[in-house]
Amino acid sequence: MTAPGLSTDRLLRLMRRSVAETRLDLSGKVVLTEAATGPYAVTPVLAALGGAAEVIAFTRSTRYGTAAEVTARTLALAEAAGVPGRIRVTTERRPDDISRADVVTNSGHVRPIDQAMVDLMKPTAVVPLMFEAWEAEAGRSDLDIPALRKRGIEVAGTNERHPAVDVFSYLGLMAVKLLLDAGVPAYRSRIALLCDNPFNDFMVRGLAGAGAEVTAAATLAGLLDGPQPEALVVSMRPTGGPVLTPAELDALAARWPGCLVGQYWGDLDRDGLAARGLPVSPAAEPGAGHMGVLPSAVGPDPIVRLQTGGLKVAEVLLRPAAERTAEDREFVDELA
Repeated sequence: MTAPGLSTDRLLRLMRRSVAETRLDLSGKVVLTEAATGPYAVTPVLAALGGAAEVIAFTRSTRYGTAAEVTARTLALAEAAGVPGRIRVTTERRPDDISRADVVTNSGHVRPIDQAMVDLMKPTAVVPLMFEAWEAEAGRSDLDIPALRKRGIEVAGTNERHPAVDVFSYLGLMAVKLLLDAGVPAYRSRIALLCDNPFNDFMVRGLAGAGAEVTAAATLAGLLDGPQPEALVVSMRPTGGPVLTPAELDALAARWPGCLVGQYWGDLDRDGLAARGLPVSPAAEPGAGHMGVLPSAVGPDPIVRLQTGGLKVAEVLLRPAAERTAEDREFVDELA
């Protein structure tokens, strides 16, 4: 059953508003992206609403839905949006589709964007990242940035803090959702936040706005001197391994026995936590480098805004550098 917040009418309102706010214009371009389930069904339709002449959307069957279901949902949404005939959903990764694309998004079903894929892309293509540049540099193995640069293909992140995108403002809600799913209301709860990245201020603001008493630090040692919280929320840049060492797990278990650990971002040694009697949420391992709670968990709104923002980055990158205005550049988060 589709949640009311994911109804076609509401999605269309969100999409049209986001396209208008960013003034997205991909007129005449060929966009290669994904077709996916839930809120992520919007991406190819957003590209078409932004004027793309052709949208090729890769898909595959997953535990969330079959390829046939995704195809039907995507085309139905395109019909409702008034852009039928411009989107083709396919399970085949045809070289011709890759070589014709002006825009290649780094979406899930498109990845990996590896050397073999880059070799098929035309040098004038661009790759907008649906996240900020610093996140791309946090242990991503499914995006070969050196290969893109060697071929002359422009790649850049999306400024998620741009007022017309504003995805970071949902980070606190996502932390609240993570805690609620574990049975801990933020309201009147003492929450410790371990965060070493730009998510920090937005998460603190969101948790405090929900009524939590929040203590935040970039190191565990900076938190353990305080009283035991209802939960420790971990939001650390992925490192390719656990972000908490065995010694830190020992200190955590000794200082705050039985403390709930919320895995927001950053890999954790779940066996090590269990061995020390420290429960963890979510129950399912999110996968190396992946977030334990996704923006889609709080509704389609942040997904619509993020995907539109990423497509806007593509529009800017397709423009000659000398013709990019200061307003254009505000959407783009350059990689180092």
